Amino acid sequence: MTQPEQILGILGGGQLGRMLALAAATLGIRCHVFAPESDSPAFDVAAFRTAARYTDAEALARFAASVDVVTYEFENVPTETLDILQQTAPDVPVRPGRRALSITQDRLLEKAFITDQGLTTAPFADISRPAALEAALQSIGTPAILKTRRFGYDGKGQIKIASAQEGKAAWDALERQPAILEGFVPFVREVSVLVARTANGQSATYDVCENSHRNHILARTVLPANLSPASEAFARDAATLLAEALDYVGLMAVEMFVTEQGGRQDLVINEIAPRVHNSGHWTIEGADTSQFLQHVRAVMDLPLGATLRRHKVEMENLLGQDMDRVPALLAEPGAHLHLYGKLEARPGRKMGHVTRLLAK
Repeated sequence: MTQPEQILGILGGGQLGRMLALAAATLGIRCHVFAPESDSPAFDVAAFRTAARYTDAEALARFAASVDVVTYEFENVPTETLDILQQTAPDVPVRPGRRALSITQDRLLEKAFITDQGLTTAPFADISRPAALEAALQSIGTPAILKTRRFGYDGKGQIKIASAQEGKAAWDALERQPAILEGFVPFVREVSVLVARTANGQSATYDVCENSHRNHILARTVLPANLSPASEAFARDAATLLAEALDYVGLMAVEMFVTEQGGRQDLVINEIAPRVHNSGHWTIEGADTSQFLQHVRAVMDLPLGATLRRHKVEMENLLGQDMDRVPALLAEPGAHLHLYGKLEARPGRKMGHVTRLLAK
């Protein structure tokens, strides 16, 4: 029996879109990538490509007419894009849906959503005027972090405030954009957990991974994380709860802080990433089903795959300044190198990653 051809539409042409397209191909699913940049890395491995603005209604209509399902590789796709797709192609599902995107694009809405589920976040306050910032600094205290509500990643759009006197200068530096003030969490480590969910409610989580950052960019992920069994179970359950509350379809990551006091571990939810995630790259070699293949399975109405971790794992991000190490990494036994096909290597730019499977 011949399998009917299926085409997955991907909004966004970066490395995550590239790896989604590669994963989809293993199931005979072709991909149509839509991105504004003509040199998008995902274009290299996609069957079909559209280079156009995310608000180009005519291009989006043609794109939607060519695919069976639409997904996105990053959370800064405008919600207007999803609205245009819904208007022009109401029968083509967009997964994850608009609600998940709109909530996770806005740090204030996201924090409120998480606390509404009974989970703990850093203390936070809406900053829309100078008086609100002054009051928040009094109630939350310092140190604190002032963040733009939207369009922040890898440390962009945020400033640490050491004392209340620094508040005005910090908000001025953020051009007085709508912001959120977050209290500082005295964490001992950072972790994340991946959860996948299908339209019919099947869900699966992966082992919690421990992450270290350098200059606000993920530098290294290791598994297993240094967590108690109870904390591991809580992290998985919390991620599943959030996915269910969002009616989420696809794979997402939940980032958390680990605090320790008096021998007790607690988890504080930091943020939700409504997409495949940098800290999940280890799954390509280290789990029965990669995060990318799992996302494709979920959005295409296929059964989820097993999430068993095969080894102790270490994943290292490679930035522009690391590219002179590529020959040595290629020669390193047991190193699994992935390069993203970006034409220009710049300091701080994610160019690839390397995964090492360690002893069980």
